[in-house]
Amino acid sequence: MEVGSAAGGESGINRSLKDDFLPEESFRSMGNYVKALSETPHRFMDRLLTRSLETAELHEIKARSNHEMKKNLTWWDLIWFGIGAVVGAGIFVLTGLQANEVAGPAIILSYVISGVSAMLSVFCYTEFAVEIPVAANDFRINVTSLLHDYGHLDPIAVVVITVIGIVAILSTKGSSRLNYISSIVHIAVILFIIIAGFTKADTKNYTPFAPFGVHGIFKSSAVLFFAYVGFDAVSTMAEETKNPARDIPIGLVGSMTIVTVAYCLLAITLCLMQPYPQIDQDAPFPVAFEAVGMNWAKYIVALGALEGMTTALLVSAVGQARYLTHIARTRMMPHWLAQINPKTGTPINATIVMLAATAIIAFFTQLDILANLLSISTLFIFMLVAIALLVRRYYVSGVTTPADRNKLIICIAFILGSSAATTAYWALSSDNEWIAYVITAPIWFLATLALQLIVPKARTPKLWGVPLVPWLPSASIAINIFLLGSIDRASFIRFAVWTAILLIYYFLVGLHASYDTAKGHGENQAAEG
Repeated sequence: MEVGSAAGGESGINRSLKDDFLPEESFRSMGNYVKALSETPHRFMDRLLTRSLETAELHEIKARSNHEMKKNLTWWDLIWFGIGAVVGAGIFVLTGLQANEVAGPAIILSYVISGVSAMLSVFCYTEFAVEIPVAANDFRINVTSLLHDYGHLDPIAVVVITVIGIVAILSTKGSSRLNYISSIVHIAVILFIIIAGFTKADTKNYTPFAPFGVHGIFKSSAVLFFAYVGFDAVSTMAEETKNPARDIPIGLVGSMTIVTVAYCLLAITLCLMQPYPQIDQDAPFPVAFEAVGMNWAKYIVALGALEGMTTALLVSAVGQARYLTHIARTRMMPHWLAQINPKTGTPINATIVMLAATAIIAFFTQLDILANLLSISTLFIFMLVAIALLVRRYYVSGVTTPADRNKLIICIAFILGSSAATTAYWALSSDNEWIAYVITAPIWFLATLALQLIVPKARTPKLWGVPLVPWLPSASIAINIFLLGSIDRASFIRFAVWTAILLIYYFLVGLHASYDTAKGHGENQAAEG
């Protein structure tokens, strides 16, 4: 009996694990899985063309987490989350290299361009959120047997991430309070840098203004986009926000406006304090203060950098875990990751997994490698979000006619094609060649105009909508693709490798799990109706 009981218990545990990770029909037997793989093209087209019903998006999919997240955030929380998420390593570390080697004093324009791109994406993220509610090198361990870019081990980063993870797991509101404190200190340090730096300003340092030309400005913009990464974490908190229709737009737009102004003022201050060739690539602000006789100020700057990186990690931990939760609800990731703890009201499983992955990456990988890779992935995702917004507004299953659907596809194809052609020509031509833009720019304009005039909108936002559709999302697509063209080849290779790995997982597991779940919950009815 004991053996049988133990065997039964073990079998029960195996069944429980299987139910948590692969409970769908396609994975119940090898025969089912082989059959599912044989239907991959059909299932992929079904997932590509199916549009979920609003009731499924708002209620049924959310219910798969078993428990609800607590609604205890306001626009005030979201503004500070946005500031905490964005202002981190980017401004304190990347500015030095970009000003020294790539853009010169014109780095201010690079930050403006990146900020405009980020703000366009903010609007696109906002509609979806509302409608569907560096350690110091001295502490690193250098391992020469590993590749150079991955051999500077950072144990401090792992410790900090672990502590932040515990806070993120315990309470979203508690994370918000910690973010308040850290962000207030951070903003105070930024104000100190700007005010103290301007007292040592020399306008001669702004000559020449753009020593590396226009190409340098845009190349710098693509990398500095990393400094804006993180604001999208705010959009993942709509489910925990008391009044999403009011609080999400105020929180996102408000925080991004504050961040963009702060970045520009900091870049101006740095370039006024030192000639751009003398700006330190690793610690630009501390070295700049030391160069002007304010050696003591570098300790205040170090405090600000530490606070900024800490708050960015905190908000990232909260936001990325919710991304993983939403993906798991569709069953493209194991359902275990979608579960919400009934006591804390937070996605504990997703938070732990996300932070473990973050700790491993932070332990091995250099910041410049991550900056370019994250910039590519973020720009690519922001482009997809803008495309998704156009599809959401202009295509509804059972409402949009096949003719109008085909018009939408053609318009989006021309928007993408003209943007890619402009980017390719920019990357291959010199500053004084412009003839191709006379062709590609009008194509983008006419494609967007055609989308506005000949394709009827099929959906109107009920709570809050992006203004100037299709122009604003179309512009977001164009500028994100343009910035992608300024990133180095090695980063694209890394991005391609990671994309290939994720696609293999999707076609072998995620596609079939999400297809079975959608059929089981009747979501496919949206495509048939």
